[in-house]
Amino acid sequence: MTPINYSRVKQVLYDSEHKAYDKQREGKGGTFLLLGPAQEETMSLAASAIPTPAQNRLLAALPAADYERLFPDLERVPLPLGMAVYESGAKLDYVYFPTDCIVSLLYVMKSGASAEIAVVGYEGLVGIALFMGGESTSSRAVVQSAGHAYRLPSKILKREFEHGGPLQHLLLRYTQALITQMAQTAVCNRHHSVEQQLARWLLLSLDRLGSNELHMTQELIANMLGVRREGVTEAAGKLQTSGVIQYNRGHITVLDRPGLEQRVCECYAVVKRETDRLLPSKTAD
Repeated sequence: MTPINYSRVKQVLYDSEHKAYDKQREGKGGTFLLLGPAQEETMSLAASAIPTPAQNRLLAALPAADYERLFPDLERVPLPLGMAVYESGAKLDYVYFPTDCIVSLLYVMKSGASAEIAVVGYEGLVGIALFMGGESTSSRAVVQSAGHAYRLPSKILKREFEHGGPLQHLLLRYTQALITQMAQTAVCNRHHSVEQQLARWLLLSLDRLGSNELHMTQELIANMLGVRREGVTEAAGKLQTSGVIQYNRGHITVLDRPGLEQRVCECYAVVKRETDRLLPSKTAD
């Protein structure tokens, strides 16, 4: 029997789902039929590659009754690299619960320059303006690492939030954690070196992926941090020379996480400590 290439299967699932999602967004229909009959065995063996809602930390922490009430309205969608989940000033129709992707919240200036103010992964959600009452936000949300999320219509989220209870409590605590991250990012960008900022960004991103690898060009990292590309090149070079990371053609692998944590500024620990304090540790098995 031919061995199953699980990485390839996961990519096939993602690509097929992405194409179907694009067709639906364009109003052309489209179904999520991913693999043909001849690949049913592969499909069965690869079922674990499909993310579930419970892989999101907030959804996983809900009591069974609340989770089951939301489940019928949760829709799994692929989030490709670079996709704008929402634009500045746009009305939000959905809130997104990432499972295996990262979304960057960015502020974009009139000149086109941008800077990241926070990152969101499986620990949280994208679209807090929906339940905070603003309906829209001046920031922009862009997919930094491709994967999937479960989205929930705005009217469903508002209804559940207004009822109070566990979901409202979780969302408010997550919002406090997100505000902490935004504030610490502003302090870090003002007072710490590019190397320290890069180390913070890498650790926060890896925490939200559950991996030691990232796919990101130096130009994109520079845009996220709001610094010159040359600064990122120099900082990444220092980390690579010291054996902390390996960087090649947009593929970053953290080889020595303890070493990276020694080089990072205090900002990473502040954000991590507050996130762990405010959010439940329960996750999907």
